[in-house]
Amino acid sequence: MNDPALDVVEFVLTAHCYTENRQLEESDLPPRFRQVFWSDGEIERPLRPTEATTKTATGVERPWEAISDLLFTGREEFSGELQLTQSEMALEWFLERTDPERLRTNPTLAFAAEAFLEGEAPADVDPEVAEITHEQAQENVRPIQADRVWIDSLLEEYFDEEEDAEMLDLVTIKAPEEIETTLSDLVLTEDQEDEIAKLVQAIEHRDYLASIGLREIGKLLFVGPPGTGKTTISRALAHELGLPFVEVKLSMITSQYLGETAKNVEKTFEVAKRLSPCILFIDEFDSVAKTRRSDEHAALKRAVNTLLKSIDEVSLIRDEVLLIGATNHPDQLDAAAWRRFDEIVNFPRPDEGMRADILRVITREMEIASFDPAEVAARTEGLTGSDLRMVMREAVLEALVEGRRELTQDDVLAAVEDFEERDNLKNMDMIEGEGAAITGASGGSAGGKGHGDDHDHDHDHDHDHDTANGEGPDSKMSAEQRQDPAQH
Repeated sequence: MNDPALDVVEFVLTAHCYTENRQLEESDLPPRFRQVFWSDGEIERPLRPTEATTKTATGVERPWEAISDLLFTGREEFSGELQLTQSEMALEWFLERTDPERLRTNPTLAFAAEAFLEGEAPADVDPEVAEITHEQAQENVRPIQADRVWIDSLLEEYFDEEEDAEMLDLVTIKAPEEIETTLSDLVLTEDQEDEIAKLVQAIEHRDYLASIGLREIGKLLFVGPPGTGKTTISRALAHELGLPFVEVKLSMITSQYLGETAKNVEKTFEVAKRLSPCILFIDEFDSVAKTRRSDEHAALKRAVNTLLKSIDEVSLIRDEVLLIGATNHPDQLDAAAWRRFDEIVNFPRPDEGMRADILRVITREMEIASFDPAEVAARTEGLTGSDLRMVMREAVLEALVEGRRELTQDDVLAAVEDFEERDNLKNMDMIEGEGAAITGASGGSAGGKGHGDDHDHDHDHDHDHDTANGEGPDSKMSAEQRQDPAQH
């Protein structure tokens, strides 16, 4: 249960300790506190916690009322600033009441506590609290470079809103705090888990890798059909590691503004290097191969050469940029594209066991009477995780039409049959008669059967999945992210 007084004292005390200790940096402030003190691209001392900023940071509706009876607190009437009249008493009061987890996520107060508790800790302080160090707390808090406010301020500083507007329109940048999916929400193959474990270690020990001369690492190519989780896993990795996620669809950057394409490619990598450490995700990488074989535009060929050169020059060890390419069509990549990556990670269609696991993840928050995910998995051969999510979406909506929120196994199996029927219709052309061909019609799905155009499949799902998740049509999330198997 939350303690309003403890929440407010933590915030005011953090502001005081950060102001007093100049050796503390912006990343020593908890992310939830940084945002309220951010101004003109930086956090300036002294920090002045007003009632308004305290309410925003803590969620306590009446901050002063929560702490007004404490002996060490005060308020400046004119400005509404909350103050500590006796900071040491405030720190001791906080340490006697805080839980270890709260202090582990506040490097500023961990720094102050380490100095205050040097020697013998007061009897009322939890021994686990007394052992927490500043360094340990820093490891539990993402750096300020991962905050949305920092990202936006950097983009404003280095890129002109008008001159670079076209390039920035082709790039989607997400802060870790904006990515809800975590790796624990996903169903991964053993190979995928192994590669992620290697990446985590490479990022953590990049100084060591540089010292032994191992620099060609951290360039991965994710290969697999649409809906198998390439984008979602990449985003979840950014969330897990606390890194900004820079996403670019290669088909867009090589098909728009022909005269500026090579320049846009270079600036995309520049954005990533400015935001480092970060993940640079290049979707639709097969566009490279298509362009290299085309004789239509010399400008596009120059752009592709620029892209390949930029990939060669970016480094996880030197630039702190983890590069992930993704393709639905590995057969269209030539040798020049393949050799840019040090690891290839396969994203196959899920087998029966994985489909059952995916269904368990998708339905965690659903009420389903006598649900048997193994039976559903056995009847959905060839479907991807995104297809399974579409099946469950239809089952939920059908039940709502009938005035029910609890599903049954029969609801789910009926939704499977309806999905397969729509899948078959989507891939049939009208033999004769008026109207457009059904292939690629809105609401359909390739369903993992290998029919139809992959990109049409993605976009058909985009609208439906956005609606199902309450996202507006202007969302910049990629098609694959919206429809992935176990993204929630």
